[in-house]
Amino acid sequence: MKKSLVALAVLAASGASFAQSSVTLFGIVDATVAFGKGSVSDRTQLTNSGYNSSRLGFRGTEDLGGGMSGSFWLEAGLANDDGQGAGSNSNNQASGAGAAVAGRQGLTFNRRSTVSLAGGFGELRLGRDYSPHFWNQTVFDPFGTNGVGTSQVLNGGVGGVTAVRSSNSIGYFLPGNIGGIYGQAQMSFGENASVPAAAKKDGNGVSFRVGSANGPINAAVAYGNTKNATIGDIKTTNVGASYDLGVAKLSALYNNDKNSLTADSKGFLFGVNAPVGAGEIRAAYSTSKTDAAGTPKAKKLALGYVHNLSKRTAVYATFARIGNSGGSAASLNGAVTAANSNSTGYDFGVRHSF
Repeated sequence: MKKSLVALAVLAASGASFAQSSVTLFGIVDATVAFGKGSVSDRTQLTNSGYNSSRLGFRGTEDLGGGMSGSFWLEAGLANDDGQGAGSNSNNQASGAGAAVAGRQGLTFNRRSTVSLAGGFGELRLGRDYSPHFWNQTVFDPFGTNGVGTSQVLNGGVGGVTAVRSSNSIGYFLPGNIGGIYGQAQMSFGENASVPAAAKKDGNGVSFRVGSANGPINAAVAYGNTKNATIGDIKTTNVGASYDLGVAKLSALYNNDKNSLTADSKGFLFGVNAPVGAGEIRAAYSTSKTDAAGTPKAKKLALGYVHNLSKRTAVYATFARIGNSGGSAASLNGAVTAANSNSTGYDFGVRHSF
């Protein structure tokens, strides 16, 4: 929803021109009552982002003529249950996360902070953005990688710092008028000095995704590779697909994370989204396993319902259960469970977008 008065006030205060441009204030506030149960301990929380990630953002576009445009996008993650912002990462490495200060994390544009040029050639995008290989994880997950229903493929993977987003990136997107074919490529930088030589490429990465969306079928393949001499290079390959039957949309995903120094991981997901009146039923079965000693494996079943009270406000409920084997001890919603034991979790929440 455009907040023209707010945008105009911001631009007037900065002395910027409002001609041939538009600025939008947007966001989501999602509050979740989350319960987790494990064999060692249980947990109850008021948290956030059980259906959609809470956020506050500003975006703007200027018409440059000749079919070209310039734009920006600044989007910050919010923890609306306690008022904190969300942390970011400056260099795609553990060192770039910074030291956490409890209760004092300010607002950072950790979700996305980009500037773009777009035209008939596609879009050139620079800044912090989603890693291309993450898109298959969220697009083909019925729960959109949010809340207790998030696929175990992502939660149990070893994708590292750039599993979801990459900082210091240069990205290119194909134009949207080539017969349903879509794709993007991204290069990101760890910004290290050339000495010591062993670590100069840490945090450097490449990633791409290509797919086709024609009629009821959507399918895509993606690959990502992030360098790190200390914890190992991480290579991610995944493929996902969905088929919309009208009464329901079926989806599937396979993901493989390879670490050059430690354990690799593999995961599968099968899911369904089914519209029911003003709501939607969501269900997924997902697995993850690593090749560490014992071959730890977790299997997760998730079932949820979202009811739309309006175009912007929805209430939702989700149930999930994890079964562990091979020494795995995955748990839900902050509970703690012993190796090879089960864990269950519930989300009940409300989401409002603007």
